[in-house]
Amino acid sequence: MNAQLDRYIHEVHLNLNVRGLGISPTLAINELSRSLVENGRSVFKLGLGQSPFPVPEPVVQALRDNAHQKDYLSVHGLEQLRKAIATYFNNRHGLHADWRSILIAPGSKELMFLLQLAYYGDLIIPIPSWVSYAPQAHIVGRPVRWIKTSRENGWLITPEDLERICCSDPTKPRVVVLNYPNNPTGRTYSEQMLQELAAIARKYHVILLSDEIYGELNFSGNYSSVARYYPEGTIISSGLSKWCGAGGWRLGLFTFPDELDWLRQGMAAVASETYTSTSAPIQYAAVHAFDGGKWLESYLKNSRRILAALAEYSRQRLEKAGVLVEKAQGGFYLFPDFSQTNLLDRRSFNSSEEFCNSLLQETGVAILPGSAFGLNGDNILARLAFVDFDGARTLQALADLTDEAELDEAFLVTYCERVTTGVERICDWLHS
Repeated sequence: MNAQLDRYIHEVHLNLNVRGLGISPTLAINELSRSLVENGRSVFKLGLGQSPFPVPEPVVQALRDNAHQKDYLSVHGLEQLRKAIATYFNNRHGLHADWRSILIAPGSKELMFLLQLAYYGDLIIPIPSWVSYAPQAHIVGRPVRWIKTSRENGWLITPEDLERICCSDPTKPRVVVLNYPNNPTGRTYSEQMLQELAAIARKYHVILLSDEIYGELNFSGNYSSVARYYPEGTIISSGLSKWCGAGGWRLGLFTFPDELDWLRQGMAAVASETYTSTSAPIQYAAVHAFDGGKWLESYLKNSRRILAALAEYSRQRLEKAGVLVEKAQGGFYLFPDFSQTNLLDRRSFNSSEEFCNSLLQETGVAILPGSAFGLNGDNILARLAFVDFDGARTLQALADLTDEAELDEAFLVTYCERVTTGVERICDWLHS
């Protein structure tokens, strides 16, 4: 009897959509890096895309002031916060968001999962793309259609790509993901491309999920949403994690047009049966973040200056080492292609994962393989997140400089030493 019970307990009865599913690669590389550090290794953490900057002090103080908030809030989100978000999008980005059409959740990732659960239709995502879009679709059994992008087109979906995939079945329900500035490439869409994509989406009644979580980190400061050109069919996804340095706070948001209120209501119904509502103290504190002020403008401007300088420093160093890499336009990432480096003439790697594992073991530099973003084949591509530095210290140093001062190599080596050293280790390894 005990043997039968033991056998029953150890049988595996996982949902087929979950079997074989591993931990998200971005979290896995962070856990591996942490394990190596605990075992005495020096690791340059260029894998996980976590903001290096602190949550602004006014927002932290707002959290302290609201730590006593203990009630369950509306599943849709705190009304005061939703109004602040609508005002923020409308005043800052020329949109026409209605606060009643905003849904708050513990992270935008949770909202993306709810969207795929509630919506009936295909998910269209580019290759390469963020690591969790496709696995979420697999979990809920949602069909995925891939659009392969290219370096020549900036790793972005082109209007021709979207037309090609839609015209084969014009009435099929679809959600198309646009992410810009892009993870993993750091690239973004021009105004003309957004307008042309919007026209194709309108033609085929496609829902655009515009993942703009890195929008405020567009290096030019001129971030524009596709919702300006296709308001009736665009859902904007954002949150506090990237531009406000508050990834661990877990606060995400979707804005919906009136035409998609049925979808918002469906997602809210599922949310009410799963996470109930988002943390009350976090929501009250987030009001202050979206209300903003001069402190926020300064914080964002200086964050963009630092990230832009690091991106260009890293790109130039990698190019000198024979790496193909596109110029980043925002966010935390570069997407280098190591396929034509001299190292590959001397050593053979069967995959980008094998390449990145060797790099980590031999140099202590952690980056994510292109396979984590949907890429396979012979090319050895990877994502480099230039975030392993003390953001608070670097912002403080920048405050002592004029707006015109160049963030030169000396500044970056002094205040972002782990990133610059990590990049140099990659370059030295490629020539070893």
